[in-house]
Amino acid sequence: MTNFEKLSDNLSRIAPSATTVVTQKARDLKAAGEDVISLSVGESDFDTPEHIIRAAIEALKQGKTRYTTIDGTPELKAAICRKFKRENSLNYSPAQINVSPGGKAVIYNALSASLNVGDEVIIPAPCWVSYPEIVKLCGAKPVTITCDMQSGFKLTPEQLSAAITPRTRWLILNSPSNPTGAAYSQAELRALADVLIHHPRVMILTDDIYEHLVYDDFAFTTLAEVSPELYDRTLTMNGVSKTYAMTGWRIGYAGGPEWLISAMAKIMGQSTGNPASFSQYGAIAALDGPQDFIQSRNIDFRKRRDFVVKNLNAAGLVCKIPVGAFYVFASCASVIGKRSAGGALIKTDLDFCEHLLSESLVALVPGIAFHSPSFFRLSYATSLAQLEQACTRIAAFCNGCH
Repeated sequence: MTNFEKLSDNLSRIAPSATTVVTQKARDLKAAGEDVISLSVGESDFDTPEHIIRAAIEALKQGKTRYTTIDGTPELKAAICRKFKRENSLNYSPAQINVSPGGKAVIYNALSASLNVGDEVIIPAPCWVSYPEIVKLCGAKPVTITCDMQSGFKLTPEQLSAAITPRTRWLILNSPSNPTGAAYSQAELRALADVLIHHPRVMILTDDIYEHLVYDDFAFTTLAEVSPELYDRTLTMNGVSKTYAMTGWRIGYAGGPEWLISAMAKIMGQSTGNPASFSQYGAIAALDGPQDFIQSRNIDFRKRRDFVVKNLNAAGLVCKIPVGAFYVFASCASVIGKRSAGGALIKTDLDFCEHLLSESLVALVPGIAFHSPSFFRLSYATSLAQLEQACTRIAAFCNGCH
């Protein structure tokens, strides 16, 4: 490496996104002509609803293509305030709303605006791959707390209380969860709130991006709604990507304390600038428009979920039924220590996923990426026909292990 090729020391603290890496491997194999089934990406196969597309096109036709307010247009902030009031019983003013170029940007902006070296962030694991890496990029320390299958992959009040130290700055709570699909009931959130009330320095970031993707009559609720005592130190984050199939539109949003929202806007002013103008008009149509399609799509998601869980368990992989999101998080412990039909020794969940991809052409994400070894994540956000093929290949691969 020459002198001018030296990179920032910040990069040495973080790892590449495992989901992105696996998805790219699958794309490369497909480009080479292989019949790969990719179940690695967290993206719905449904199209963005037509009324949202029309709203964005109309905005483009009206010349709404220029810079907007850094952290969201007044019109979109008003729509978000209406959403929070209507669906979560949360009252926010526009000054308490941030709109960023995607949910990931919301999280990064919030943490970078509030973390210092030596601060700690509690993250229940299994967890989304980016939480710990964003914390490290901000110079702070992620504290991952293992939540096992027996607990439903959910943080208990006892675990939370034991993890809080004088250095704890944030708790990140994702419900429904990526990767497990687990979600906290109102009673479970209340129990966590009872712990947090006694630690006034700790901020809480609730990632509600999968709010509407819930099944089996599960009633979604969010922490600031359950515990008004925590309203002033909770950032309630959400977005349009998952519910409305708008991943590429890059619109995330949050409601929270005005001092934090202002700091987040300051960071955006010197980094990304505003989210795309026409995407914001599409987001207004998403939040204010018809919502009936969500339930019909959830019926399809639930059918896919049930099919996948049944078939993975039949293949000897232990998988519980999740109540939300569009993932299953299954144990591959039954094949660890065995050899695949192709002769590869499977020592870890990473080996399992790598050899399943190379030998059976199915792409999954290893559990180690989510800080939970011996598991894997499968996204069922694709057609039932694709899932049938994938499950047949997975079963054949597992049956061939010896």
